[in-house]
Amino acid sequence: MAASVTPFLMFQHGRAEEALRLYTSLFPELEVLRLERFGADAGAAEGWLRECEVSFRGQRVRLFDSPAPHAFDFTPSFSFFVETSDPDEFERLFAALSQDGAVMMPPDDYGFSRRFAWTADRFGVSWQIALSG
Repeated sequence: MAASVTPFLMFQHGRAEEALRLYTSLFPELEVLRLERFGADAGAAEGWLRECEVSFRGQRVRLFDSPAPHAFDFTPSFSFFVETSDPDEFERLFAALSQDGAVMMPPDDYGFSRRFAWTADRFGVSWQIALSG
């Protein structure tokens, strides 16, 4: 039996720390639990994130910079679903996460939420944002 199950975000081209900076600026409660960098002799660019684990509104998530290039990246079929009851927070999150990204569903009332949006951020990570209440 698995000891734990944790979402794992593999970034390419050393962009994990840039993503981490964006996410910590948007979600002040995001807590970095562990952060290790590649050293000079690790087979990756020195300073890239080797292991990073955060607590994100109670959900543990791992971030990683892949030293090897891959022919794939993130897919929107995996996304973070963020609910907020604050309309201003909804707008702030959507604006920041969609900047230089790709909007899949613009903010609107789709019947299941009074305001909902689905976007991929500039790193390709997919976010669903719902206004609850």
